[in-house]
Amino acid sequence: MAKIFVSDDERDIRELMGFTLRFAGFDVVLTADGIEALERIPLEQPDLILLDVRMPKITGYEVCRRLKANPRTRSIPVVFVSAKGQTDEIKQGLDVGAVKYLVKPITPDELVRNVREVLRGVRLGIYEEG
Repeated sequence: MAKIFVSDDERDIRELMGFTLRFAGFDVVLTADGIEALERIPLEQPDLILLDVRMPKITGYEVCRRLKANPRTRSIPVVFVSAKGQTDEIKQGLDVGAVKYLVKPITPDELVRNVREVLRGVRLGIYEEG
């Protein structure tokens, strides 16, 4: 069972993503901010990370940047799930190392489909380290 790490400061969204992914058969770890994510991701070693962009204390962009600079976490794929959907914001997310950028609102089916797609891409070697 793949482990999915979700970090989003909006409790309802975080819980809904967690419920949706658990219902789809994934092991899920939830955090509410970027600092907690940076502390827990190296310990949890998830198969995929879902990050919000706007979080207190540290942005999702900075979390991703730091994860990609860390040899222990650089190969874990990051997907942004954010309401910030302007072209330059999406570009920034991909530039800091995300493999995909999803714009909220996203349906549960879209979330699960995209998670499975990224995990399949990892297995096929589509997403390279760092």
